[in-house]
Amino acid sequence: MWVSLALFLLGLLTALAAPRLLSRADWVEREPVVALWVWQCVVAAVLLSFALSMTFSASTAWQAVRGQVFAPAPRAVVDAYELGTTGPWSAVLAVALAAGGVWTGAMLGREISGARARRRQRRCDLLVGAPLLPGEQPGGERLVILEGERADAWWMSGATPRLVITTAALRRLKGRQLDAVLAHEQGHARARHDWLLHCSGALAAGFPGIPVFAAFRGEMHRLVELAADDVASRRFGRLTIALALVELNEDRGVFGPASGPYADLPLRVNRLLTAAPRLTAGRRLRLTAAASLVPVVPVLVAFVPALSALG
Repeated sequence: MWVSLALFLLGLLTALAAPRLLSRADWVEREPVVALWVWQCVVAAVLLSFALSMTFSASTAWQAVRGQVFAPAPRAVVDAYELGTTGPWSAVLAVALAAGGVWTGAMLGREISGARARRRQRRCDLLVGAPLLPGEQPGGERLVILEGERADAWWMSGATPRLVITTAALRRLKGRQLDAVLAHEQGHARARHDWLLHCSGALAAGFPGIPVFAAFRGEMHRLVELAADDVASRRFGRLTIALALVELNEDRGVFGPASGPYADLPLRVNRLLTAAPRLTAGRRLRLTAAASLVPVVPVLVAFVPALSALG
């Protein structure tokens, strides 16, 4: 039973400490791709800790589960986990964590189905706003121009991904700014940022009282934009993508005192213009390697009794 409790406490400690540590790090905005990886590893460690805690709690509470989990294990290993010392809390913890896992899956399914429904609606709206001409066949055009008075551009994923841009945006974007916007949106598509947003949204919606999942969703929305900005800036320059962001969002009042849901845009533009130096390749590698080891910790805790018995 102590292993399941240790894993449960490890998951809680990681969920509480990791967001605070990452919020104080001074390298997150300079290396958003590394920060995305660190966040994924932290959340994976939390979920893995809870999943292993559920497994050992269920093995302690019910003989049928124990027989399946420890079927190939030697007798000394089974005895090392002290599974016979069962108590009422083992079953309660196992059921609670299993219910959390089922709820997480349901929230993820709801998030994905909602995203698909929104994408279908956008495609229908696009057919109304930019219908095919007589004799025109639906092809794989990467750029669709939509009549509109508001400057806007977005990437529409699917079987035929394409960039949708309004005529107002075309009037505003100058020179290579349109290419920079296209590179930005393609950066989202190639890195599959939509899946990160779906997973983080499902966890935050399913468990609104857990700070790590709320922070995970907020940081994913922020960091994927920074990462896509960097993709565009490496190809077309920081000034080009910064000016493109200003041109696309100036009419929304983003750069005023009350920017609302677009509060991150002035910070993104300022980040591009200040051009803080990147971390060295060695430090990026060390951060990535250290983050990759975080999900290994709960696995090591789970195997401590087995390794002690075999040793």
